[in-house]
Amino acid sequence: MVAKSVKDAKLPVLVAGDLNDVAWSRTTRLFRKISGLLDPRIGRGMFNTFNAKYPLIRWPLDHLFHSRHFKVISIKRLSLKGSDHFSLLTVLSLHPHHTTGEAHLNADQEDKQQAKETLAAEDVSHKEVPIPE
Repeated sequence: MVAKSVKDAKLPVLVAGDLNDVAWSRTTRLFRKISGLLDPRIGRGMFNTFNAKYPLIRWPLDHLFHSRHFKVISIKRLSLKGSDHFSLLTVLSLHPHHTTGEAHLNADQEDKQQAKETLAAEDVSHKEVPIPE
């Protein structure tokens, strides 16, 4: 639903948080396809954020996605005292008319149908997600 709400936004968009889903999952890829947002980690590294307490078992659960209005300056993983997650310091520069040159995923008809079925199964409505103005 969030992906659908931001896909046609004219203003710059950021979506970030602990999404409890790895970057390469079917649902994360579907989110990127439907929203049109970019993942700044692509081509820059893995940036595993969980589990900070176990060095041998880590994966990227915390995400930041951005619209084409932003240029990525840097990404750095930081430690949070007392947390089982690492934080990500992502520095972006706002360039409203900038084209990043980064490839984004395109949603085909099968992706759109999958998103529709997922929304129906989860009983989510547009009213639950604000649409950027």
